Amino acid sequence: MGRIRVYLLVWFIFPVPLVVAQQPNITEFSFIPQWVPQAQFAGFYVAHEKGFYEKLNLKVNILRGGPDRSSCQFLTEGRADFATMFLTAGIVKRGNGVKLINIAQIVQRSALMLIAKKSSGIHVPEDLQGKKVGLWDDDFRIQPKAFFRKYNLSVKILPQSATLNLFLRGGVDAASAMWYNEYHMILNAGLDADELTTFFLADHGMNSPEDGIYCIEETFRKNPSACCDFVRASIDGWKYAFDNMQEALDIVMKYVSEANVPTNKIHQKWMLERMKDLIMPPGEVIPIGTLALESYDQVALELKRNGLIDKIPAFEGFFVGCMSHVKR
Repeated sequence: MGRIRVYLLVWFIFPVPLVVAQQPNITEFSFIPQWVPQAQFAGFYVAHEKGFYEKLNLKVNILRGGPDRSSCQFLTEGRADFATMFLTAGIVKRGNGVKLINIAQIVQRSALMLIAKKSSGIHVPEDLQGKKVGLWDDDFRIQPKAFFRKYNLSVKILPQSATLNLFLRGGVDAASAMWYNEYHMILNAGLDADELTTFFLADHGMNSPEDGIYCIEETFRKNPSACCDFVRASIDGWKYAFDNMQEALDIVMKYVSEANVPTNKIHQKWMLERMKDLIMPPGEVIPIGTLALESYDQVALELKRNGLIDKIPAFEGFFVGCMSHVKR
């Protein structure tokens, strides 16, 4: 009994220290893609669902984008920490004084196009003179407007929604389309490829890399490490998606269903395969996340030539390469 008392006395005088595991600091971010949920953003959904963000102590809230929810506006108004945008939009916004930066260039090529029916008599750019053309709002109009200026075209611009109903019913003579999305939808609607005239803007001097990850300078300045962790996890998500396409498609369809987007898995498979062509072009050696100085200069010069910016923003202030790969 005395021995027990001694032990208790020793414990109270010299208590055994408790080992408490420190919780990691979790950084919360919100991210908005520039369009509705679809395979165009598969890498981000995969990174979220597979826990790639969580492993880097990030809690990411993925917001829904779309034609009526400008990703740039969400970014500049502080409603999102990260957003995807086309390089053309990023340069124009930066040129207009918006303090945004590109922290990773995901898509290396342009997939934007204008589509017309040959039956409408449109075969070459000049045939668009005076025609009705459907365009998405805001940032998606930059390249088409440069295309119109290049060929001295005066067209009647009509707002285009997320559907192609206006074009399919003859309400416009030409419509905006992405190669990985609306083009395939038009084919599925019953039109054959040889019935269409397609103007890939990349073939007309406007091969602008598209989806890049952007944030405001202040966001990056406050926590560059966490911002770059978001980039790294997102890129890991894209690599996993391309290596595990069926699993990635299941994840995409979860987001599609939650947003009630009218589509199907076959179309999303087409999109994911095309996204691989755009993000990891065959024969290209540009690592994912890199913005090549040559591409930047080419796009910025074309924007300036067409009067869309007055002065070309400095590349060094525009691109912050989290992946430490700057091709010069």
